[in-house]
Parts: sequence; C-alpha cells; structure tokens
Amino acid sequence: MRIWIRLIILMAVATGLAACQSGYSGGPGYDRNSIEGYWLDPNGIQSRFSAGTFETRTTDTNTLLATGKYTQINSRLVQIDIRSLVRNTNSRVNCSLVSSTRLNCTSSSGAQFMLSRRNA
Repeated sequence: MRIWIRLIILMAVATGLAACQSGYSGGPGYDRNSIEGYWLDPNGIQSRFSAGTFETRTTDTNTLLATGKYTQINSRLVQIDIRSLVRNTNSRVNCSLVSSTRLNCTSSSGAQFMLSRRNA
C-alpha cells in the first residue's frame, strides 16, 4: 500500500527510461531554476510541470495518476498540491531543485523521493 502512495506522489513525473539523460542542456530561453517540463522517477512515472499545473502518468499505458498545482516558493523550493485519481486523496509535497536536472522531494507523510529531468 505504501508503494501505491509513493507512486502516486511521484507524479510526476515518464516515457521510457532510455530517453532519460543526465545532461539536460535546455533550449532557447531555458531557465536552470525552473521546474517546467517533464520529470521521471526511478519507477518510470512521468510528471509534467507547466504554468503552475502538473500531471503524473504511467509510461507504459499513459494512464493519468494524479493532477495538481505547484508553486515555486523561490528559485530552489517548490510546493506541490496533488490530487490522486487512483486513491481519491489530496496531499502536499515539498521539493528542492538541487540541480537543473534533479528534484529532491518529501511528501507530507515523510516519504522521500527523487525526480530527474527528462530531456525533451
């Protein structure tokens, strides 16, 4: 049961781990301090952050797992309010942008996880 909670919280954030690269160079107008774009968790769950909203989907079936809103508190801290469509619950996650390609996150229940930026 904990794994489902973790997967849902992870969202965020994949369409094939083979597409994941460690050196995201960004494109024109790329902002190193922005979380905009696609992120992956180690389990292959993909999250998309866009203009204050996000969604999390499975990579195999593209099933929508969670939706929500995020607020960038400052250049390194992000607060995410998540609505799980699988469990029909709400939760909050705080994330720290430790590099342009890595988010370290902690859920309100104390679960910790990491997201890696997916190169578009």
